[in-house]
Amino acid sequence: MSEQRKNAPRQDAARPIGGGGPRGPRAMGPRQPIHKETVVRLLKYITPFWPRLLLVLVCIILNAVATASAATFLGRIIDDYINPMLAAHSEDFSGLLRAIAEMAVLYALAIAAVYVQARIMAVVSQSVLRTIRDEMFAHMQTLPIRYFDTHTHGEVMSYYTNDTDTLRQMVSQVVPQTVSSAITLLVVFISMLSCSVWLTLVMIVGTFFMLMTTAKLGTRSAGFFVKQQTSLAGLNGYIEEMVNGQKVVKVFNHEPAARKEFDRRNDELCENMTEANKLSNILGPVNNNMGHLLYVILAIVGGALAIGGATNLSLSGTGALTLGAIASFLTLSRNFMQPINQVAQQINFIAMAMAGAERIFGLLDEQEEQDGGYVHLVNVREENGQLVETKERTGLWAWKHPHSADGSVTYTRLEGDVVMEHVDFGYVPEKTVLHDVSLYARPGQKVAFVGATGAGKTTVTNLINRFYDIADGKIRYDGININKICKPDLRRSLGVVLQEVHLFTGTVMDNIRYGKLDATDEECIAAAKLANAHDFITRLPDGYQTVLSGDGEDLSQGQRQLISIARAAVADPPVMILDEATSSIDTRTEALVSRGMDQLMQGRTVFVIAHRLSTVRNSDVIMVLDHGRIIERGSHEQLIAEKGQYYQLYTGAFELE
Repeated sequence: MSEQRKNAPRQDAARPIGGGGPRGPRAMGPRQPIHKETVVRLLKYITPFWPRLLLVLVCIILNAVATASAATFLGRIIDDYINPMLAAHSEDFSGLLRAIAEMAVLYALAIAAVYVQARIMAVVSQSVLRTIRDEMFAHMQTLPIRYFDTHTHGEVMSYYTNDTDTLRQMVSQVVPQTVSSAITLLVVFISMLSCSVWLTLVMIVGTFFMLMTTAKLGTRSAGFFVKQQTSLAGLNGYIEEMVNGQKVVKVFNHEPAARKEFDRRNDELCENMTEANKLSNILGPVNNNMGHLLYVILAIVGGALAIGGATNLSLSGTGALTLGAIASFLTLSRNFMQPINQVAQQINFIAMAMAGAERIFGLLDEQEEQDGGYVHLVNVREENGQLVETKERTGLWAWKHPHSADGSVTYTRLEGDVVMEHVDFGYVPEKTVLHDVSLYARPGQKVAFVGATGAGKTTVTNLINRFYDIADGKIRYDGININKICKPDLRRSLGVVLQEVHLFTGTVMDNIRYGKLDATDEECIAAAKLANAHDFITRLPDGYQTVLSGDGEDLSQGQRQLISIARAAVADPPVMILDEATSSIDTRTEALVSRGMDQLMQGRTVFVIAHRLSTVRNSDVIMVLDHGRIIERGSHEQLIAEKGQYYQLYTGAFELE
């Protein structure tokens, strides 16, 4: 484990092994309000599609009109056709057939509208999710290493899977369904007023009690859906850790403890999901039964008004309450209740989507890695003793200093001179990891760091490439304060071979070329030969075109490390940082690699972190760190002569752990 991970703060230091993310859900109350800012922010992703959404709105209105017309159609048939035909003993069905044909055309248009609406919303929802995923991934590339040290991979992946999927359901289904329900309610309400104002008032009173019940149950379930999304992310993070660490789990017989922790997290998720869905599932039956009760009340009130001969008041005027009007109103009441029930059923999806949206926006609001540098690394060529900037790759690099005062530019040749002056640093303010560290590495020197795990070796190299910024002191690169150098340019000048190797899905050639994307095949092969990886690569089924997957799981740890070294070699940087680069290689292979590394190091400044002291004997300077302080420095011979801690370690015939 690298020191940045050991010392960086975790979100839950007290959690069991295999934490998998924060254990925040239990601390949250059942009531979690939906923030207006989240809704407004989410709408900003949808509004660019307003022309298509306008067409969707037209389709929704057309469908709502068809729904309301179907209800009033029953009254028209009874009052305008059936009753007159029965009274006149007529067998002329032409008017009735014409009315049926009109309704058939309206229904056909409604079917077409629903089809168009579904097609458009599918395009809109996927486009919105594509934009959100693009923004998340682009923003994730700007986050500092500290963020990934304090968040599990599974937790981060949950943003792209669970949270975005809830947004898909909301944009493609919930939003259009909610708008459709609102428009349907408006159209049906107007239609009810055109039938009977008195019955409409009864309907309003009954609907008020239904909405009160829906709001109470919906608000309570929303909080549990927020907890559900958070606990789901934690469970995913735990599963991801267990999958990656299966060998460790089995080696230490940790299966029972792993199952116990999984059961705890799974039970927590089950509890939250059960509470959320239990409350939301109650809404449907409650609203349906209240709707049935209201239907009966309307039938009784309507019948009483008709029998009593009460004057009916409607938008068209006053008159008698006919049988057709009562039948139409009862049908309209069903159509009025249906959108309310649909919205009630969508509350759970809205709560889940809002919870997912808040988590996604939380990621997007994470502070980006701060740079502040203005010195750039550029290609140059030498003309008449002067450095001249060029776009061509010349192999000669220089630091470009723009001067705002007079607009002039100064070029400093990239040499690889690194100096640290009285540096203090801590991953968290209350715990200092490095204390007053001073060192220098002249161009072409090989500087080695040795010391126990946690002494601060990896932390020093993390500060050189500005994965973290120092608390006090200065680090100068070719005489330039590294805080003034743009981070991408700084890191481009550094070649790093990490102790924890990561290979990407792709060919061996692609993984080597990752160090220099414009490298030719010949350059990649030369780098592999330099790292002594060429022989084993040619023995692979397809040689350099062998496809690696699963982080190169088909290769040995040593082979994966050799490819990593070749990847750094092809970049051809002036400064190399080797963080236990040969820790996973056997002694014989290490001897071969060391010869290749010696060639790679020629003319470069090299920082070596090593546990095996045999790998640092030929270093120009060896620095012994202990608890974040440099306690000894010098060449191998000098340190042996001083007979200090390095002498004890070297002659004790054991290696640092």
